[in-house]
Amino acid sequence: MTMPNTGQARSPRQYVTAGLASMMGTTIEWYDFFLYGTAAALIFNKIFFPAFDPITGTLAAFATYSVGFFARPLGGLIFGHFGDKLGRKSMLLITLFLMGIPTILIGLIPSYDSIGYWAAVLLVLMRFLQGIAVGGEWGGAVLMAVEHAPEGKKGFFGSLPQTGVAPGLILSSLAMGAVASLPEEDMLTWGWRLPFLASVALLLVGWWIRAKVAESPDFEQMSKKGKQVAVPALEVLRHYPREVLLVVGGRLAEVTWFYTVVTFALAYATTTLGVDRSVMLDATVWGAFAALFTMPLFGVLGDKIGFKWVFMAGTILMLAFSSTFFSMLGSLDSKTITLALVIAIGLVYAALYGPQGGLFSTQFPPEVRYSGISIAVQVSGAIGGGLAPLVATSLLAYGDGQPHYIVWYLSGLGLIAFASTWFMHGPTHFSLPSLSRPKVRT
Repeated sequence: MTMPNTGQARSPRQYVTAGLASMMGTTIEWYDFFLYGTAAALIFNKIFFPAFDPITGTLAAFATYSVGFFARPLGGLIFGHFGDKLGRKSMLLITLFLMGIPTILIGLIPSYDSIGYWAAVLLVLMRFLQGIAVGGEWGGAVLMAVEHAPEGKKGFFGSLPQTGVAPGLILSSLAMGAVASLPEEDMLTWGWRLPFLASVALLLVGWWIRAKVAESPDFEQMSKKGKQVAVPALEVLRHYPREVLLVVGGRLAEVTWFYTVVTFALAYATTTLGVDRSVMLDATVWGAFAALFTMPLFGVLGDKIGFKWVFMAGTILMLAFSSTFFSMLGSLDSKTITLALVIAIGLVYAALYGPQGGLFSTQFPPEVRYSGISIAVQVSGAIGGGLAPLVATSLLAYGDGQPHYIVWYLSGLGLIAFASTWFMHGPTHFSLPSLSRPKVRT
């Protein structure tokens, strides 16, 4: 089975629109998701878990944060199934609303002082719905960009929805930075709610953008030939278990790295090291701003030399920089901390995340591609991203406040990712994964 070469039949306007819509849509959805992570690190322990001591309250806030990650595989299964059977576009519109509406509702949840533990219950429920949305959104956004793209530029277009993470992180950090500048009492009573309520505007913009995108050409051709399968997820697990495991192993390092340097490091630096939260938020913005440019560059580089080689280079950077990152945070110097976040996000993370759209998409054929990448990516996201802040916090306590065990943890995942990527298909062109693979039954 070879992958259909439909991207060249599309006009430049169509594939550019698809790429930009994927990028802007993921910007909006990741704004919502990162907003929660920042609030969990700085605010939610005081709003929803005030009965606990500070460390236990932070762990409880991170636990609710993790719920979203554990919901992702379910979202990947649901939307992957219908995305392979009914189309990519409709799933993207549904996930957009499923992400935006709970975010708005989070901004309306009463505090613990008003309704007790029911506040935490509502928070967990909204977080669960967010996780399902993100679990289904990523695969569809990547495929809409990659499957619309012309040959030779799939790495670049596949990097655009990845690049949307950067402005999403910038917007959420700026929003939380603005409310963090308020007096403590104002921030904890009403200020923290404003960034969540602002999602209503982003939701409307996102819907308007995504409604204009045509359906994926690969899906349209597959539909015309009647090649959809009855249960795509089952087909993936039967015929592509190797690809699923390799993608899980490869992405564990990337997702753990990101949520360690963005979410855990924020709590670690402000609580353990005493760094002002505005310094960390500003540094995160600069790191995300750098990634806004470097992620597409790594996507283009993947088109030139192969996606797997760029990703493997990212794992090497992660191994080399893990220890240095925490040393730079420990300097307590704002410029050094900013440089640490710029390197961690704008270089290491961008090298891992930028080529993912092209690399992971090539591991599965169109009939099961949405399900295949969603299952693999979201399972690794639940394990890596969902546990990263909790594991890092626990390892910090085990190391008596020193991060050396966290460095070992990141380094071990980096080695696993390098080995996993080595055995992936080496996509120098987009039709490689179907070679010597069993045919998907119609």
